[in-house]
Amino acid sequence: QVQLVESGGGLVQPGGFLRLSCAASGITFSINAMGWYRQAPGKQRELVATITSGGSTNYADSVKGRFTISRDNAKNTVVLQMNSLKPEDTAVYYCNLKGVRGNVNYNSWGQGTQVTVSS
Repeated sequence: QVQLVESGGGLVQPGGFLRLSCAASGITFSINAMGWYRQAPGKQRELVATITSGGSTNYADSVKGRFTISRDNAKNTVVLQMNSLKPEDTAVYYCNLKGVRGNVNYNSWGQGTQVTVSS
């Protein structure tokens, strides 16, 4: 069974930084992409950043230039470095993994980690 364990959330002042990590285990298929999504109170979950197994990245416009996603394929981990944080970045951040084995697609989520940006 796939398990995604997130770490690194917390409270930070505006302009500060945080580093989120996600480690995947129980992988028995090919991973296509890993990434981070977030959900603020009263809002829908939205994409923050994703990275494919080949290293291609995709960022939400709101985080471009401030956040960086990276991945260790050998360890099945993904890291989100968040700099110049803003109050509007406050949300629960979820790790996501997409993969495939044969004709079966996998789409797994972590339990989420809270990020609060406030003075």
